[in-house]
Amino acid sequence: MSVELRSARSLSLAERVVLFNAAYEDYVIPFRLDEGALEGMIDWFDLDVESSRVAVRDGEPVGFGNLGIRGDQAWIGGVGVVTSARRQGIGELLMEALHDEAAARGVTKVWLEVIEQNDAAYRLYEKLGYDLVRWVEVWTLPTDLPGPALEVPVEQAHARIRELRTAREPWQRSDATLAHYADARGIETDEGAAIFRVAGAAQVVQIAGEPRDVLRAVRSYGNVVILNLPAGDPVGDAVRELGGAVTVRQREMVLDLAGRG
Repeated sequence: MSVELRSARSLSLAERVVLFNAAYEDYVIPFRLDEGALEGMIDWFDLDVESSRVAVRDGEPVGFGNLGIRGDQAWIGGVGVVTSARRQGIGELLMEALHDEAAARGVTKVWLEVIEQNDAAYRLYEKLGYDLVRWVEVWTLPTDLPGPALEVPVEQAHARIRELRTAREPWQRSDATLAHYADARGIETDEGAAIFRVAGAAQVVQIAGEPRDVLRAVRSYGNVVILNLPAGDPVGDAVRELGGAVTVRQREMVLDLAGRG
C-alpha cells in the first residue's frame, strides 16, 4: 500500500482535528484537541499549514506532521500516526518531508521536544540527525489563598523579564509566541516578573528573577502550570519549595539543516 504526503491544507480544520486526536488517542499524556484549540496552536506557535503535512493511505488520512516557521528557525509542532498505520515508516516519511519544506523556506535549524517516555520517537530523531540540547520540564503548582494584586502592564513585566533572564526561551514560551497572546497578564515584584494567562489554570508563559513572590502572586489566580522550564532553572526550585512538582520531562532537540549532507 502506497502512502501519499499532502499539504495539511488539503484537509479541513475539522478533519485535521479528527486526525490529530486519532493519532494521539493512546499517547503517554492524554491529549485531545477541538477546533478552537487547533486554531489557537496555529496562531500562537506560527504553524504553517501549507508546509505541514498529512499522510494519506488508500484515501484515508493516517498521519500528520505540523511545522512552525519563524524566519530561519522552525519547530515540529506535533507528529502522529494512527494506531493501524504505525511501525511502517510513516513517521519518518513525515519528518523528512517537513525537513524538505523547512529547507525550501530558508530554515537553518529545526527544533522539537520529545517526552521522556517516548523512546521510539527519540530514537527516530537521533537517526534523523537531531542533537539533544537540554531537558525541559512541565511544572504544576496548586492554587493558594488570594494574595495582594501585583499586576502590571504586560509590556512592563516583559521589559523586566528581558533584563533578568539568562537562557533562551523554548518555542512555546518565546517572545514571538507571547506576542500572539491577547489575554496575557503581567506580574512584577522588586526582584522578579512573570507573564501568564488564565485559561483553566494560571499558565506562566515567561518568568525571570527571584521567583518566589512572583509565583505566590500568580498562584492566587488558580493552579499554576509552567511549560518547558529548562531543567535546573531556579524557578523549578522555587516551585518545589511552594509545593509544586514536575509532571512531564522532555528532551529539547535541534537539527542543523545547514549542516545536512
